[in-house]
Amino acid sequence: MPTFDILAPKLGESILEVTITKWFVKENDIVKEDDMLFEVASDKVDSEIPSPVAGKIIKLNYREEDVVPVGEVVAIIDLNINESSANEKKTKETQIEIATLDTSKETQDIPKEKKSEFSSSNLFYSPLVKSIAKAEKISIEVLDKIKGSGKNGRVRKQDVLTYIENRGKTTESPPLKEGHKPMEVIVAREDKIVEMDRVRRIIADHMVMSKKVSPHVTSVVEADVTNLVNWRNKHKDAFYQREKTKLTFTHMFVEATAKSLCDFPLVNSSVDGYKIIMKKDINIGMAVALPTGNLIVPILKKADQKNLSGLAININELVDKARANKLQADDLQGGTFTITNFGTFRNIIGTPIINQPQVAILATGSIEKKPAVVETSHGDVILPRHKMYLSLTYDHRIIDGMLGGQFLKRIAIYLEDFDVNRTI
Repeated sequence: MPTFDILAPKLGESILEVTITKWFVKENDIVKEDDMLFEVASDKVDSEIPSPVAGKIIKLNYREEDVVPVGEVVAIIDLNINESSANEKKTKETQIEIATLDTSKETQDIPKEKKSEFSSSNLFYSPLVKSIAKAEKISIEVLDKIKGSGKNGRVRKQDVLTYIENRGKTTESPPLKEGHKPMEVIVAREDKIVEMDRVRRIIADHMVMSKKVSPHVTSVVEADVTNLVNWRNKHKDAFYQREKTKLTFTHMFVEATAKSLCDFPLVNSSVDGYKIIMKKDINIGMAVALPTGNLIVPILKKADQKNLSGLAININELVDKARANKLQADDLQGGTFTITNFGTFRNIIGTPIINQPQVAILATGSIEKKPAVVETSHGDVILPRHKMYLSLTYDHRIIDGMLGGQFLKRIAIYLEDFDVNRTI
């Protein structure tokens, strides 16, 4: 019997596991190609997964709310059925309603030893967590006491692995040097304790990891962007009338950055041990603030191959999708460089943390009108000019101060030398 394995998808860089939030099918259902099978959530994005083939669902290996490692087989489809049969048998109910797993099949699918071991607990554990606990001889009483980092305090794989790593180790604090005091968080009666949500926890872990992996250095340069500001003011209304989307400074920052990455390809790299992986494509991520207060970084692919109109349209589409929670897995993968716009919040300078596995990130500050000394044929004069700060944080393992400074200055030059007679 020919079969096809449906795998847990990778929904972004550094994502190792996903949560199945909904099944749209059940065992023995007939599906045709592109029918929705299930919905998954990662720490970055939620996505509905369609069937790549037509056939019959013969096995669902996981249930809703199970945490599944990327690449694991979540379902098996029997291909020994033609598409016409699938179209005939596929009912409207299985297309639009959420199909839940039959409880009798749940009982059928769980090995007897797992049912007996975990039936005494009122907490939910994924099959992966249960299998690790069984292999490591962790009793249900101990498992129930492990503090979970998942949704609603659910114990995840990493929580169990952390427990195993620290099991048997002393909990006493190391001796403090003379004059040092222990760091202690004191919670007063009036204080409010707020648990981090799933996305915020991942952001926190990712930022700490990045600081541990890369020695961070930040360089700052001031750019006179008067020509750019005047040009945008002249063309933004006509652009909106023609394209039905806004023309923002971000689009010009991305264009200048893509050009500079072409000039300095080492900045468009990743580090693997003692190897430098110089990326062929220039895929620029843009940090987008979500209504929840969290950040997400959609990726603009091959930014160096697009003109300014194309950049504006593509970037605005990605930002709109991000804020509507409609990004797909591919929208979050393959980034080689990141831009974060502190100027949105009237901040003038920032020192961002590198988005691993990249080696640099650019922060764009607020554009401010200020008096500046300008050289003219009649001598120096003080004139009002539009100025901004650009700050580049880079991985000092492969980017030294000279390269970082040259790259950052090149971005500033592209912005300062913006052609006021340019058409769009």
